[in-house]
Amino acid sequence: MIIAKKVRLKPTKEQEQKLWQSIGTARFVYNWTLNRQEENYKNNGKFISDNELRKEITQLKKGELSWLNQVSNNVAKQAVKDCCVAYKNFFTRKAKKPRFKSRKKSKPSFYNDNLKLRVKEKSVLIEKVGWIKTSEQIPMSVKYINPRISHDGKYWYLSVGVEQPLEDIQLTDVSLGIDVGVKDLAVCSDGQVFKNINKTKTVRKLEKRLRRLQKQVSRKYEMNKKRLKGGESRCQFAKTNNIIKLEREIRLLHRRLKNIRSNHIHQTTNQIVKTKPSRIVMEALNIRGMMKNRHLSKAIQKQGLYEFKRQIQYKCEKRGIEFVEADKWYPSSKTCSCCGNIKVKLSLSERTYHCEACGLSIDRDLNASINLSRYGLVL
Repeated sequence: MIIAKKVRLKPTKEQEQKLWQSIGTARFVYNWTLNRQEENYKNNGKFISDNELRKEITQLKKGELSWLNQVSNNVAKQAVKDCCVAYKNFFTRKAKKPRFKSRKKSKPSFYNDNLKLRVKEKSVLIEKVGWIKTSEQIPMSVKYINPRISHDGKYWYLSVGVEQPLEDIQLTDVSLGIDVGVKDLAVCSDGQVFKNINKTKTVRKLEKRLRRLQKQVSRKYEMNKKRLKGGESRCQFAKTNNIIKLEREIRLLHRRLKNIRSNHIHQTTNQIVKTKPSRIVMEALNIRGMMKNRHLSKAIQKQGLYEFKRQIQYKCEKRGIEFVEADKWYPSSKTCSCCGNIKVKLSLSERTYHCEACGLSIDRDLNASINLSRYGLVL
């Protein structure tokens, strides 16, 4: 099984400048490839393979794009391949249409050739950058898969896939059902309840601070707004040093909130799989459809339900636990976990399930998780 290993890098100022050059190269080549594909499609041409585009890039390096030679050759090659794969996935309806990468909004990252990646004690060799110190030891004498260097707004990281054997664990005969939601992150059929981290005092305080900073930046932009000459309706914004400082603080706050939520999901999923059930059942989630609800979309986005499901899946695979995804039309919330009676109507505001047939009164989410634990079993 391939497990991703993410390690923090500690580059010098000169090395950091070279890393930013590689990121700029990857973004430029990706946008160049996407532009070539779109122009070719408009002219009714066939799909251009990544091999042909790589040959064009090689020729351009000898002329007008000679500055591409300052970074590793594999950065541009992989950027071409990534764009071609994204363009193919759009036409096969596996993904949305690829967009041009922006310097402000796109994630700063680039590819490093796995064959040229060298590792020694707490340091790694990046092509045309040099030996960079790491915060912890990367596994040695193993095959590295898809190494990527990225920047999260504060630190540099190296993410690499490493082959690991499956864990041999003695599992119990428990079938565990998990009901995820907005009120609580997850409610398990064995009675475990994992809270919504976004309702805690720490997160609310950070979100309040974030809103205040965003208002400050907005006001400063309005104060520095300048009308263009000639009476045009467009405006020009002067970016002062104070605005730059505030925007950096906002980025760091976003980063901290993201890390808090990600850490909570990791801790929750680890705690669930450590109970060693033989199978875990979750309901299929239509996240895209759920996000259309304007009242709950922000809360659903903060919960990270898709990430929760992804982590449960790979951690089950790692430990040999069977992961079952129940049909999204399965009436887990409307079915009584005691007698099996199904309610015709159950509004979202009803947080306690009352069965009219047997008189059972139980928490709605716990009732749904118990029903999920029995999904697909012959009772």
